[in-house]
Amino acid sequence: MAPFASLPIVPVSGIAPAPQAAEISRRKCLQSLSLLGGSLLFSEQVSAGAQIEEPLIDSVRTALSSAVANQAPPVPEFRDTESRLVYLRWLGAMSDRLKKKKPEWQIRKEFLQTVWYESKRAGLDVALVLGLIQVESNFRKFAVSRVGARGYMQVMPFWTRVIGDGDPGKLFHMQTNMRFGCVILRHYLDREKGDLFMGLGRYNGSRGKSPYPDAVLGARKQWEFS
Repeated sequence: MAPFASLPIVPVSGIAPAPQAAEISRRKCLQSLSLLGGSLLFSEQVSAGAQIEEPLIDSVRTALSSAVANQAPPVPEFRDTESRLVYLRWLGAMSDRLKKKKPEWQIRKEFLQTVWYESKRAGLDVALVLGLIQVESNFRKFAVSRVGARGYMQVMPFWTRVIGDGDPGKLFHMQTNMRFGCVILRHYLDREKGDLFMGLGRYNGSRGKSPYPDAVLGARKQWEFS
């Protein structure tokens, strides 16, 4: 296992119906909703991940811990004006695409700025991270999976014990969640020697199976920018 060297330094009142009638009424209501479209019932379902806790050698644990420790604000820095202009064009394009999920401009801006910062810091493609967030949490900050994964990038709480300060509540903090998520994804990609299919599967706890990597790579296309 290579150390984490590649990381550069997220009813109505009235008469009640008879029980049978009530059951028929509920059934008809559900059927009507289904006919109107599954999104009315299931729009918030996501493919939340479940990273599996594995033993880490000391050098990897130390590198991962160091990678999540820096609490610097997610302020992008640019080597020249052209690089800054590229970022601003990206921010504008992504903001338009994300508007339905996050209607408020300031919240949208802070979210995208953090995604950019943490993705670049971990040496990850920003579109890949956005695609993963879409699949993992559908852009919900306080999403919690059935197995306890938390936040935008659905980070499992055990990671805060293994490489953090042991406080899983911090995984609902946007930058902390994305910092952990990006560091963990980078770690898995390094373990899989850059293989996106296997690395994404490991992130989701479904290594070697196609549904999750296919979903993330499909979502990634919605966030590509050139």
